Amino acid sequence: MADLLHEGWHELQGKEPPSAGLAAEARGVGIARHGTWLALLAFGVVAVVGILARPVLPVDETRYLSVAWEMRAHGNWLVPHLNGAVYSHKPPLLFWLINLVWSVTGVSAFAARLVGPAFGLATIAATAGLARRLWPEDAAAGGRAALVLAGFAAFDLYAGLTMFDTMLALAVVLGVRALVATETQPRAWIGLSAALAFGALAKGPVILVHLLPIALATPLWRGEPWRVAALRTLKAVALALLMVSLWLIPASFFGGPEYRDAVLWTQSAGRIADPFAHGRPLWWFLPLLPLLLWPWAWSGRLWREVAGLGFRRDRGLRLALLWSLSALLLFSLIASKQLHYLLPALPAVALIFARAGAIRGGGLAAAGLLPLTLGITLLALALGFGPADMTALARPVWGSLLPAALLLALAGAGFVLKGPRAALLGPGLVLALDLLFLHGAPGRIYNPDPIARIIAPHDGAIAICSDRYQGEFSFAARLREPVLPIGALQDALHWLDTTPDAILVCRMDGSHPETGPAAQIDFNGHPYGLWTSGTD
Repeated sequence: MADLLHEGWHELQGKEPPSAGLAAEARGVGIARHGTWLALLAFGVVAVVGILARPVLPVDETRYLSVAWEMRAHGNWLVPHLNGAVYSHKPPLLFWLINLVWSVTGVSAFAARLVGPAFGLATIAATAGLARRLWPEDAAAGGRAALVLAGFAAFDLYAGLTMFDTMLALAVVLGVRALVATETQPRAWIGLSAALAFGALAKGPVILVHLLPIALATPLWRGEPWRVAALRTLKAVALALLMVSLWLIPASFFGGPEYRDAVLWTQSAGRIADPFAHGRPLWWFLPLLPLLLWPWAWSGRLWREVAGLGFRRDRGLRLALLWSLSALLLFSLIASKQLHYLLPALPAVALIFARAGAIRGGGLAAAGLLPLTLGITLLALALGFGPADMTALARPVWGSLLPAALLLALAGAGFVLKGPRAALLGPGLVLALDLLFLHGAPGRIYNPDPIARIIAPHDGAIAICSDRYQGEFSFAARLREPVLPIGALQDALHWLDTTPDAILVCRMDGSHPETGPAAQIDFNGHPYGLWTSGTD
């Protein structure tokens, strides 16, 4: 009876009795020992469901699949192309890998969209391996790090998309792993050079922003001489440049000097001073960090335990802190900013959080439910789940409001989970959002297929009322000829009148022909009209 009263008193105080706390911690250790496999399973399920539930999303996924398709359709393996023009914004590795998958499976959106999540799985596994390397005395360190990383909703969201940042994240983790290994294996710097080359082919010289500070600062987290760190870094960068030149030299020859300048400077280093697009102020990342680090960072207890960690005594913690803070600082200084630019720093944060006791047996603060509810409400409104007169997206969604509320409530209910089991929160929220796409208006409105099916028979005679076309329909329609962007409406009308079997695509909320379109379809948040030759 005394034990029952003791436990009841602790429950009234909102605390676990000591015996229950020890049992919870023991269960947490048991989960963490298998954490890598659990994390891989959770992320893998969410990623596959997302591919099945979501359409190919504009404008990034549609653009990258179109570039990969044009590479295959026209055999331009060295120099990527988009809509018939050289595409210098990104290196070719992602497009090569998509075509490698297609060579086995045949061309399909599903197969292509598996490439990005595959790197997400590899990043989780590599982070777990790095944690075991840093803290070999802690048998569950790798499992906890994997669970923390897979528990970040931002990681589950971005790593499930067809983008470059998860590839870059894997390159960064592998590069850090090589730096850690150089303490006992002097030639491990060759692995660093391979990671640099891999990252450069994945997203360009931006890999240097992530890895150079860690490589040059080994005296701070490992205590070796600065000369040793500088010489190793110089050798690694030189060898990486040699590896990348195997592609870059022939690509520069066939793509021309403008392509070479864009790949080496304009689309990477040039963004440091000139934002091109996504120009944001210096402080832009700071208010978004709670979103990037949700749900783990919403626990006050976790932060208190992180503050008490022995960063001065633990080289692994010093490494992870330098890794995460240098990325935040340098990308804040760079003019062009997007939240997913910080994705390669999430493994570093996962390593730090994995060392905190709250991940082993504690829980998340229930106070986070209030901002969580507000955030979910705003997100639902942004996706069109609100009053029908708010946006065009909201019109067809009333039948989905109840299941949407239930799914999001289930995701939010994860706040009651303890310790490593709280890793279900991030995948749960992303899974709920994916199911909203499957059963709600976004799955229809963001889908390029309806317009693609109409324009596909007109391949070679398709124009769009815009100065810029980003390949939104090229892959979905399997187009082999470029779409003609026409900025002036009168020029578009003249082209339509003088081109047989032609079709013109225009946004109805912009400049478009006065006559009624042959079809009108909502896409990417806007109504689109389609006019064919001879339309009255």
